[in-house]
Amino acid sequence: MMSIPITFNHVCTFSHYSSDHALPMFLTRIKVSSTKWGCGRVSSSKLSHFRVSCHSKTETVQRRRCSPFLESSLPFGNGSVASDEWKAVPDIWRSSAEKYGDKIALVDPYHDPPTTMTYKELEQMILDFAEGLRVIGVRPDENLALFADNSCRWLVADQGMMASGVVNVVRGSRSSAEELLQIYNHSESVALAVDNPDMFNQIAKAFYSKTCMRFIILLWGEKSDLVGEQNMEVPVFSFTEVIDLGRESRMALSDAHKQHYVYEAIKSDDVATLVYTSGTTGNPKGVMLTHGNLLHQIKNLWDIVPAEVGDRFLSMLPPWHAYERACEYFIFSRGTEQVYTTVRNLKDDLGRYQPHYLISVPLVFETLYSGIQKQISTSSFVRKLVAQTFITVSLAYMEYKRIYEGKCLTKNKQQPSYVNSMLEWLWARAIAAILLPVHLLAKKLVYSKIHSAIGISKAGISGGGSLPWQVDKFFEAIGVNVQNGYGLTETSPVTAARSLRCNVIGSIGHPVDHTEFKVVDSETDEVLPPGSKGILKVRGPQVMKGYYKNPSATNLAIDGDGWLNTGDIGWIVPHHSTGRSRKSGGVIVVDGRAKDTIVLSTGENVEPAELEEAAMRSSLIQQIVVVGQDKRRLGAVIVPNKEEVLKVARELSIIDSNSSEVSEEKVTSLIYKELNTWMSESSFQIGPILLVKDPFTIDNGLMTPTMKIRRDKVVTQYRDQIDNLFK
Repeated sequence: MMSIPITFNHVCTFSHYSSDHALPMFLTRIKVSSTKWGCGRVSSSKLSHFRVSCHSKTETVQRRRCSPFLESSLPFGNGSVASDEWKAVPDIWRSSAEKYGDKIALVDPYHDPPTTMTYKELEQMILDFAEGLRVIGVRPDENLALFADNSCRWLVADQGMMASGVVNVVRGSRSSAEELLQIYNHSESVALAVDNPDMFNQIAKAFYSKTCMRFIILLWGEKSDLVGEQNMEVPVFSFTEVIDLGRESRMALSDAHKQHYVYEAIKSDDVATLVYTSGTTGNPKGVMLTHGNLLHQIKNLWDIVPAEVGDRFLSMLPPWHAYERACEYFIFSRGTEQVYTTVRNLKDDLGRYQPHYLISVPLVFETLYSGIQKQISTSSFVRKLVAQTFITVSLAYMEYKRIYEGKCLTKNKQQPSYVNSMLEWLWARAIAAILLPVHLLAKKLVYSKIHSAIGISKAGISGGGSLPWQVDKFFEAIGVNVQNGYGLTETSPVTAARSLRCNVIGSIGHPVDHTEFKVVDSETDEVLPPGSKGILKVRGPQVMKGYYKNPSATNLAIDGDGWLNTGDIGWIVPHHSTGRSRKSGGVIVVDGRAKDTIVLSTGENVEPAELEEAAMRSSLIQQIVVVGQDKRRLGAVIVPNKEEVLKVARELSIIDSNSSEVSEEKVTSLIYKELNTWMSESSFQIGPILLVKDPFTIDNGLMTPTMKIRRDKVVTQYRDQIDNLFK
C-alpha cells in the first residue's frame, strides 16, 4: 500500500444496497491506515439508504494494478509505462475489440440466460468485472478462488480477475468438497467465485466453518437458492451485481478521481493464475503460471492451428484445465467464434454448428470413433460390408501414402541407402495408385456422410493424453485431420504438436517455437541420441514459475538450467535425408509415464500405456488398467463394455437371443480372446484379469477431472482382489 497525504472533505452516499455490500465499498474507497481486512463479520441488518460523511486530513491512496495495453489510457506511475504491446493476458481483449469489434466472439446456448457476445461487448464486460472486484474490496496480488465450469461468465470472471491484478485459483465443480477446501486454503485465497447455488451448497458447510471468505460471487443462479444465504455473515454478490458496480464505478471515475489512485502495470513475469494439478498421484500441487507463460501460447499456437477470422470452435473441456484455457485465449486473439457445448450435447452440436475446429482430449475422439463404428456395425449387412471394405482399403492407402511421403516413424539411427529408398518409394507409390480410386469412391459414398455428422472441417486438436493408434489412423483414413499435441500444466501447457503440413501419425509432432526437448537416461541424466528412449525434458518460456509454497518440489522438477523433467518416457526421431522417415526427423514420440512403469519380479520394465492402448482396440473393453508391480507376470483390471459383450455373445450363440445376461465366466473367456487378438504383437501378454462392473469415473474418484484414469486409485481400491489374482 502506498500512502500520499492529501487534504479533502469527502461525502460518500450508498443507496439501494444492504450494509454488507455498502461497507466493503466504503472501506475500499476510503482507506484508513489502521484498517485491515480480515474475516470480520458484517451486520446483517438491511438499510435502504446508507450515508457516511467523512472529514479527514489524510487519505491512503489506493494502489491499482492494470493490464498496460488494455487500459493504456491510465496514468501509470512508479516507473510503469503504458504499453503498445501485450504484457499481460487481458491485453489481448483491446486488440481483439479494435480488430473484430462487432463480430461474434462467443455463443453460450445452454446457460440461463443464453448469451451471445461480440468482441466489443466482451472487452467491456471484462473491464466492468475487473472494476467491480476493486469496488467490493479485492486488492492487487491477492488470490481469489474461481471454482466453476465452462461458460461465458467463467471467461469474464477469469479475465476480469487477471485484469485487476488478482491471481485466480481455478478448479471445476467435478472436484470433491475435500479437494476444493484443500486448494482454497493452501492457496490462501481471500474470497470465492462459484459456478452456481448447487455447487456452493455442496461445499457450503465445509467452507463456512473451515475457510476465511471475504465474500462470495455467484456466476449463475439466484442468491436466494444458497444455503445460509440469509445468514449474510459473508457478503454474496451475483455476477450481474459485480458487473453493475464496476460499470457505475468506471463511469464515475473522472480524471479528478483518478488522482486518488496510484496505477501500476502488470508485468509479464507476474503470476496470473494458480492451477492445481489433477493429482493422479498424491495431493495436487499449485502450478504458478505467469502472464508471460500464457502469452507464449497465445503468440505461438498459430503455427499449429492456423485459425482465421470467423472460424468456429466448439468448447467443452473444463476451462481451468491449462490446455483448454490457453487455446481459448489464443483463438479469441484471432477473431474466431467460440460455441460452448457439453458432453451431452456434443454430438448434436457437431452437426448443428459444423465447427471448423474441435479442441479436445483423446477420450472425446475415442467416443466419436466408437460411435461411428457402432453405427456401421448396426447397419444392414450390405452397408456394413461396403463400409468396412472401404475403410480397410483407405487404411492401407494411407499406410503406403505415408511411406512415399516420408512421414513414418523410425528409431533406426542408420541412414537408409538411396537405392533402397527409391525402390521403396516406387513400390509404395504404385500400390497407393492402385488403391486411390477405391479411396476416392469411399470419400464420396461413405466418408462425406460422416463428415457432415461430425463437422470438424479443418482439424481436431487432441491433447491431454495419449491418442490411440487405431483412432489416429481411422480419422486419417476418412479424411478428418486430427493433430496430436503434448504438454503439461507446468508448461502452460503446449510444448509440441503436429501441424497440418507435418502430421506424422503416432507422434506428438515438433516442438513449438522457442521450445527445446532432450531425452536423458533416467539414472545418469546423460543426454541420449535421437532414436533412444529415455526421460523427456523440456525448456522454454512457457515453463512455470514454480509450485506455490513448495520450493523443494519446484527444485526437483526444474534444474538450474531451466529444464523441466516431464516425467514422461519418449524419444526423438533421427534425421534422415532419404527413406520413409525423411520428413519425420525431429518429431517426438511419447511412450508413457515413467512413474507408471511396472517392474516385474523378473527385473523387466513394462510400460502399461502401450499394452492398454492395444487392448482398447477391442470393442468389448471399455476401460483397462494393467497391473503387476513386483509380480512374475502382468494382470489387468478391466471394465467390460456390457452392450458389446451381450451383442457378441448372441452372435456367437454363447447365449440365446432372448438372454440379457452373460455369466462372468463367459465374459472372461471372450475378453481373453480379444486380448490375444489385439495384443499378439506385444512383447508382454496379460495373464489373470479382474472384471469390475462399475466404470472408472470422475464422480467415483477413479478418473481425474481431465478424464485420465487414476491408476494408483484403481490399484488401491481393488488391492485385495488384485492380490488374489496372482495367488
